Amino acid sequence: MSRLTRSGTSRTAPLPHPHEVIAVSADGARIHVEVYGSEGAPAVVLAHGWTCSIAFWAEQIRDLAGDHRVIVYDQRGHGRSPAPAGDSGHSTRALADDLEAVLSATLAPGEKAVLAGHSMGGMTIMAAAARPAFREHAAAALLCSTGPSRLAAESLVVPMRPGGLRTRLTRAILGARAPLGPVTPVSKKILRYATMGPGSAPERVDACARIVHACPRLSRVAWSHVLAELDLEAGVRELELPVAVLVGTADRLTPPVHSRSMVAALPQCVGLDELAGMGHMTPVEAPEAVTARIRDLVTTYVATTPVEQKQKQVQQQGQKQKEDA
Repeated sequence: MSRLTRSGTSRTAPLPHPHEVIAVSADGARIHVEVYGSEGAPAVVLAHGWTCSIAFWAEQIRDLAGDHRVIVYDQRGHGRSPAPAGDSGHSTRALADDLEAVLSATLAPGEKAVLAGHSMGGMTIMAAAARPAFREHAAAALLCSTGPSRLAAESLVVPMRPGGLRTRLTRAILGARAPLGPVTPVSKKILRYATMGPGSAPERVDACARIVHACPRLSRVAWSHVLAELDLEAGVRELELPVAVLVGTADRLTPPVHSRSMVAALPQCVGLDELAGMGHMTPVEAPEAVTARIRDLVTTYVATTPVEQKQKQVQQQGQKQKEDA
């Protein structure tokens, strides 16, 4: 019998049918967006990381769509969002533009949502921190397995002492132009070592491998150059909203040193979760923990629906009448 999620759906069950939207970014790039769940439910926006796609959030979609409106999108050059023409379309500015376009295309004016970003998705949130649409719509955020700068210097993928040689080798590996090829037992072992915890279940390693190997080579290389030069420290300090941080203790790509530094810099950090033994792919490796943190942020910071507001008003009136009596 397969394991069930909180909402009672099987891990092997197909995703619910989405409503598809095309968001048009500032430079005309077309961003593929999928919306799951009911209109009027509390909104959650999920931004995936480098070499991933909407499919990376499958477990969160299955769990949350029953009582949330889940908005997910393919970053440009990933999944069903076309790659931009030329290098100018690969930048943290473009990531912020795309997120603003997604928020404007899917949320009503003034509507608030919890935003969760994994890896490059978290960097997208940092890059958009000062944008008008972000500040209009973001009630709280989850920065999941991510970092704002010094990614190659702090990476533990290359098992050497910190220093210039390790940084150069890391950049060369992550920016390699060679095609990944088909998913094989060897490629899965390499992927698990670099991106997942040592105890990751085989089916989760397989799921991550298929997603990563599906990323177009040119997009993978182009975005690796952006990440190699990343500096979003100012964006962390501009996240003037409640932000939770989550990381795996065995994360080699964005190790916990990044999360701890973000916690210290965030104006309103509301918690740090360090998941023992988990690697970089936390939404797949530890879906229950990631989903639980998202649910907690929604419950705490997103306005309730009109029906819930009415129920709360009735409860408050009843309580006041009791006190007056």
